[in-house]
Amino acid sequence: MLKHIRACTVAEAHRVREESSWDMTVDELKAFISLIYIRGAQGGKGLDLASFWSADWGCAFFKDTMSRNRFQEILRFLRFDKKETRRTRLQENKFSLVSEVWERFVQNCITCYKPGADITVDEQLFPTKARCSFIQYIASKPDKFGIKFWLAADVDTKYMLNAAPYLGKDETLDNFFTSLELAKALKAQKTSLVGTVNKSRRELPPSVKEQRALHTTEVLKCDSATLTVYQCKPRKNVSILSTDHTTVNITSGRKAKLLHTRLLHTTTEPRLE
Repeated sequence: MLKHIRACTVAEAHRVREESSWDMTVDELKAFISLIYIRGAQGGKGLDLASFWSADWGCAFFKDTMSRNRFQEILRFLRFDKKETRRTRLQENKFSLVSEVWERFVQNCITCYKPGADITVDEQLFPTKARCSFIQYIASKPDKFGIKFWLAADVDTKYMLNAAPYLGKDETLDNFFTSLELAKALKAQKTSLVGTVNKSRRELPPSVKEQRALHTTEVLKCDSATLTVYQCKPRKNVSILSTDHTTVNITSGRKAKLLHTRLLHTTTEPRLE
């Protein structure tokens, strides 16, 4: 990964400067990345870059690692792909400006870690000021604009196992969401699934869309899959599909919240409540 970034950065410097004397080693790139980390760790998001080399406000680590001018020079030329082939690659892959580095990073994550039994998949918005066609706006996030990724992570350690950027609507969109078809396919591979289901799915019975009394629960069954519908708000219910549970217990509290029971613990058929 670092060798690729170094080669792309040097190539960009040669293109901009129109001569080939500029160079950078992999060790120097590592030093540059370390300064990026330290800047973030010290809460330097709103602090002027030059201040980190200041005699009054700066950090000695910065001055001891490299000069401010050299840091700014590397930052100016830093690239993750080579511009001469970019136009062709963009026609096939919107993420091509960084896709080679990203794919190697994901492969390293997969190779270097053996996950536990429980894996979760969800979206995460990474804030950015870059201009691209797949920037997303999500009002509920602290940073409203950014690039959305689908992440698979180990539930216990929070380690990222796999990830893919969301580049806009395409024919693979439904693969990211819970469905009965996906649940059955995973079950055939001896893998359980637990997740919320979009009520617009055609496979769900009409009763799922009906409004119920507040904090009531309905449990439905299809082969090895259990669908739990909980009326959490007056005009909103949540549907949870699971192939890892067969029964649903309900707490005695005011909101009558759900407590799923794993297949390992019971073989009782679910009932309608």
